[in-house]
Amino acid sequence: MILKNYVHGGDVYQNRVTLDFSANVNPYGTPEPVKAAIRAAAEEVDRYPDPYCTALRARLSALHGVSPDEILCGNGAAELIFSFVQAVRPKRVLLPVPSFAEYETALRCADATPAFYPLARENGFAVAEEILGAITKDTDALLLCSPNNPTGRSVDSALLLRILDRCRETGTWLFLDECFQDLCDADKAFSLVDRLTEGDRVLILRAFTKTYGMAGVRLGYAVSKNGDLLRSMSEAVQPWNVSTVAQKAGLAALDCPDWAQKARALFGTEKAYLLQALRALGISVLYGDANYLLLSGVPGLYEKLLARGILVRSCGNYRGLVPGDVRIAVRTHAENEALIAAITEVLHGQDRH
Repeated sequence: MILKNYVHGGDVYQNRVTLDFSANVNPYGTPEPVKAAIRAAAEEVDRYPDPYCTALRARLSALHGVSPDEILCGNGAAELIFSFVQAVRPKRVLLPVPSFAEYETALRCADATPAFYPLARENGFAVAEEILGAITKDTDALLLCSPNNPTGRSVDSALLLRILDRCRETGTWLFLDECFQDLCDADKAFSLVDRLTEGDRVLILRAFTKTYGMAGVRLGYAVSKNGDLLRSMSEAVQPWNVSTVAQKAGLAALDCPDWAQKARALFGTEKAYLLQALRALGISVLYGDANYLLLSGVPGLYEKLLARGILVRSCGNYRGLVPGDVRIAVRTHAENEALIAAITEVLHGQDRH
């Protein structure tokens, strides 16, 4: 059987892994109320799920201060990426790179032409003011991620507002992925949700995956004040795409508002610890605003750590990155210490086998 090549983190099924730093999920895992809701939902799986996610959309609309009609739920954020592209059918799409691999995959599936916009390593892969000139009337859509994956860099809030205005001027669709906002440094967290106006060609992407440790549940949602867009997106996916289990888990997660705050408090100390320890080992580290760090300059680090049962995200397959670039999630202190110890062994050439 020939299957699509899996290029993401979290593949603990094909490897012998004791510590997973490849998936940027909340290190505290899944809240107990969410697990309880998942177990309880088993009593309802003989019925079809609510195709409109009515209760979940109502809760999300209250959270974001928008109408329930401005919320669309999906089977993970990835499904919403694909359905957006299928609904809009853009031809020329501005895509800053490096960034999440599924953007390009979705575009290729819709016969869209990505116009890659390289982010400079020497500038820390930051989105700079120059991107405004790249957004023209010929740009059908801009796909942007803030904080970006895998760099962790957020788009400056003032620049993001200028990008929004520029897209309005040129009639360009703006797809903004905010999936890592909830685990972002508080001083960098900035959402466009409350800046949307009626009919805007803008879609904001969010997910429960990282914040609530729900990667295996698959639940994402989109916010837009463009009703035609959300209707077209809903028509681009199969019926009952969001399971009863996912809907119940999402409702329970929204009753755990401190879960992200607890994780951010951990990141406040652990990112600093990792940054200092890695740089002390002579490793180049890009300090991002999200719950992960981008490392470079250690050839073979991915393979050597995997031999020790530690999985990190090899980033050589990202456009704009090279073999030797790896992304690590920020986890608990004990796990982070184990990672630093293993990297120290790698750098000192110690063979444990």
